[in-house]
Amino acid sequence: MSETLEAQAAAMPKAEPKGGLVTYLNVDGAIAAAEFYVKAFGAEIASIMPPDEQGRTMHAHLYLNGSSLMISDFYPEHGHAKVPAQGFSLVIMTTDIDRQYAHALEAGCTAVMPPADMFWGDRYGELKDPYGVSWAMNQPIG
Repeated sequence: MSETLEAQAAAMPKAEPKGGLVTYLNVDGAIAAAEFYVKAFGAEIASIMPPDEQGRTMHAHLYLNGSSLMISDFYPEHGHAKVPAQGFSLVIMTTDIDRQYAHALEAGCTAVMPPADMFWGDRYGELKDPYGVSWAMNQPIG
């Protein structure tokens, strides 16, 4: 955790969840993932717990596109073993998909499906982040 982020974390008030559905991710490297999501997707760090002696954090709270995204590291010694991300994707609703998709690639995401006009009437694309999480972007056409 950078000194700047640690100082910001210490000064942050309790963050309130936003959105009707809050996503909670478990990744290997939650602090680095939080910093990456700021860079790749324009997230804002609402609060973050200081890292333990192994560099893990038990809780980071981000605001992303009007909703909350929460993240923690795995803690196998407490019954929370590391497992790969699977069976879901996080969808960012956007009005500028091509720019946001390109920005996420520049930040370090991997292209899965570049944005294209879809049969259901939206423009849609998929990415994978360095932590194994699948992301999609969707923009209504018209």
